[in-house]
Amino acid sequence: MKLAIIGYGRMGHEIEAAAIQRGHEVVITIDKDNMNDFESEKFKSADVAIEFTFPESAVSDYLKCFKAGIPVVSGTTGWLDKRPMVEDECKKNNCGFLYASNFSLGVNLFFELNRKLAKMMGQFSDYSVRMNEIHHTKKLDAPSGTAITLGEDIIKAIPSKDKWVNTAECKPNELSITSERIGDVPGTHEIFYKSEADEITIRHEAFNRKGFALGAVIAAEFMVGKKGIYSMSDVFNSILNI
Repeated sequence: MKLAIIGYGRMGHEIEAAAIQRGHEVVITIDKDNMNDFESEKFKSADVAIEFTFPESAVSDYLKCFKAGIPVVSGTTGWLDKRPMVEDECKKNNCGFLYASNFSLGVNLFFELNRKLAKMMGQFSDYSVRMNEIHHTKKLDAPSGTAITLGEDIIKAIPSKDKWVNTAECKPNELSITSERIGDVPGTHEIFYKSEADEITIRHEAFNRKGFALGAVIAAEFMVGKKGIYSMSDVFNSILNI
C-alpha cells in the first residue's frame, strides 16, 4: 500500500512507523509547511490518505483528497457538524471515507462492551450513570470524540437519557461527561453505574499512541480501492468475517 500521511505531529510519526513495520510505503507526509503538496504527483500516487490534524483544517483536507480520488481515513475530532456535507462530497466524487473517533483496537472492543452493558443497565432504573475522560493538555476539544461516541451509545440504550453535558452537575435526562486535561495522558475513559447498593465501572486506559496508529493503518489497508462511507465496525467485521 502506498500511503499519504496528512498531519505529521506525534500521531503522524507513530502512523508512519506502524505503516513501515507492516510493509507499506509512505509516499508523502503533508503538514502545515507543505500544504501545496496536495497538488503533487507523489500525493496523487497514494492508495489511501490517513488524516490526523485539527478541526479547522480537517474538512478542507478531506475535500482535497476526494478531488484527487484518494480514499481518506481520519481520526480528527471536533468537525462533525459538517459531516453530512463531507459525506455528500465524498459520494459526489465517487471516493471513499472512513472516520473514527478512536482507531485503537482496544477502544473499539470497549465501544462494543459499552453498548452491551448500557443495554442491560437500561433495564435497571436504580442505577445512575456518568462518564469521565482524561487526556493530555494539548487536546483542544472536550469531551473527547471517543467520549462522545461512548456517551451517544449510552443515550441510545438508556430511556431516561436524551442528551449529554460536559459538566459534573446534570439534570435527570442528561448524561454527565466530565473532562480532565493532565500532562501527556494519551487517553483514559471511564463509565460508572452507581446505585445505593454498589457501583459497576468499566475503564479503558491507553498507555501510548501505538494502538491508535496501528488501528489507523489497518483501517487504511481496508480502504484500499473502497468507495463510499465506512466505519471501524466495517473494518472489524471484515477482520472477524461477520
